[in-house]
Amino acid sequence: MELDFERCYRAVDSRDQRFDGWFYTGVTSTGIYCRPSCPAVTPKRANVRFFVSAAAAQQAGLRACRRCHPDATPGSPDWDLRADLVGRAMRLIRDGVVDRDGVSGLARRLGYTERHLNRVLTDQLGAGPLALARAQRAQTARILIERTGLTVTDIAFAAGFGSVRQFNDTFRTVYGLAPTALRGRVRAAGTTPDRGGDADTLGAITVRLAFRQPMPTDAVLDFLAARAVPGVEAAGDGAYRRALRLPHGPGTVAVTPHADHFAATFRLADLRDLAPAVARCRALFDLDADPVAVDATLGAEPAFAPVVAAAPGMRVPGTVDGFELAVRAVVGQQISVAAARRVLARLCAAAAGDPTAPDGGGPTTDDGQPADSGEPADDELVPFPSPAELLELPDAAFAMPAARRATLRTLAVAVADGTVELDPGADRAELVARLGALPGIGPWTTGYVAMRALADPDVLLGTDLGVRHGARLLDLPTTVSGLTAHATGWRPWRSYATLRLWQAVTIHNRLALVGAGRNP
Repeated sequence: MELDFERCYRAVDSRDQRFDGWFYTGVTSTGIYCRPSCPAVTPKRANVRFFVSAAAAQQAGLRACRRCHPDATPGSPDWDLRADLVGRAMRLIRDGVVDRDGVSGLARRLGYTERHLNRVLTDQLGAGPLALARAQRAQTARILIERTGLTVTDIAFAAGFGSVRQFNDTFRTVYGLAPTALRGRVRAAGTTPDRGGDADTLGAITVRLAFRQPMPTDAVLDFLAARAVPGVEAAGDGAYRRALRLPHGPGTVAVTPHADHFAATFRLADLRDLAPAVARCRALFDLDADPVAVDATLGAEPAFAPVVAAAPGMRVPGTVDGFELAVRAVVGQQISVAAARRVLARLCAAAAGDPTAPDGGGPTTDDGQPADSGEPADDELVPFPSPAELLELPDAAFAMPAARRATLRTLAVAVADGTVELDPGADRAELVARLGALPGIGPWTTGYVAMRALADPDVLLGTDLGVRHGARLLDLPTTVSGLTAHATGWRPWRSYATLRLWQAVTIHNRLALVGAGRNP
């Protein structure tokens, strides 16, 4: 990625938060690197260097600013949306693949040699996979030091370091002080427990999930709430909670919106899962998107103007589990969102061992939103069924036609044996081809999975009835061919256009309820 010095320096001088994560500002006179929005005095031009990743700044011998925490800023939208090797590698690194399987495991997963992978990442991001993973480990360690009472030794291994010495050396390089020194400062401020302990003792770990403005938190939470599966997810009172299936065990997260971030409170069976849990929640809320660029493109379409104005910066919610999203897509074929939610609730209840397995949809409002009811506690939420768990369920648990039940079982087998890989590093074109080859899975399903499980920004679900209804409400072409041809001007953000068309239907339905004198 080429960085234009003048453009970057202007962003730093104006402290523009929209560029956080796009690049990092290194100040050679102080040996510190910052995010563009850092409130510190703008450094002199002669003392400034710009980097495309925090790891690249660290490779140059700079340490993270303790004021703006540049290591915690959102990732670059450039590599987040890319389908190439760099984009896939970054998503897998954020999910902790290097920590679990090493660089060799990452290269194997991507289908390249370690040497080639290192060369491409260094050319594009200024640092190789090991340095990129090391930067993430250091940030995880800082969070654990600040938020828990774990011993420094326990933190070292929980963050993915191979030894305490490696941890200490890396921490000093990244932050310019020893881990024990940071722990002392935090304790002096009275913001962390005084004693160590395991995950059960620790309870909750709260992390700030920063995002770029604008961000319509209510609209994003409404989207997830309308699709929340009882027993797995719970939404209400402006918050969202769900169970997580993570590499080292189960967990839960409770997410609450704030002006410039989401506060995510995690409860984990194994603290090594903190980094992948954070990465998956960022993907769920599409927090690394560039909403200004998206709205600029879609805003050029006059029909979208009122919808964009109603919720500027609308995101495309992703998923915390690719298999879960694929199952949701198959279940949702040709039925309403509310009906799919009921079927999924019954499926999940059966997998969790509930022999009664009710329809599970729970009460809803007039427009299909879940009504406020006695929500389960976090420890009562259970992860969505794994492929193996789904395959063990009897036919009666599926509550759907035999053909669709067979499709779900075929999908579970394909994911279990590795024929279909639904993790963040999957090759989009290859996944769409392999999914589409399974019986009962067509273009709508593969497109929906690519849009939400693989964060493909350019999927238009032209055959979707909700999309076509939204197009009709906005006086856009309603035939598949006509809408597809018209949508070429929305590229590369047609996934966001799909969300806008669904949003137009939601807005229309709520206005209709208001006009009828009913509570929307």
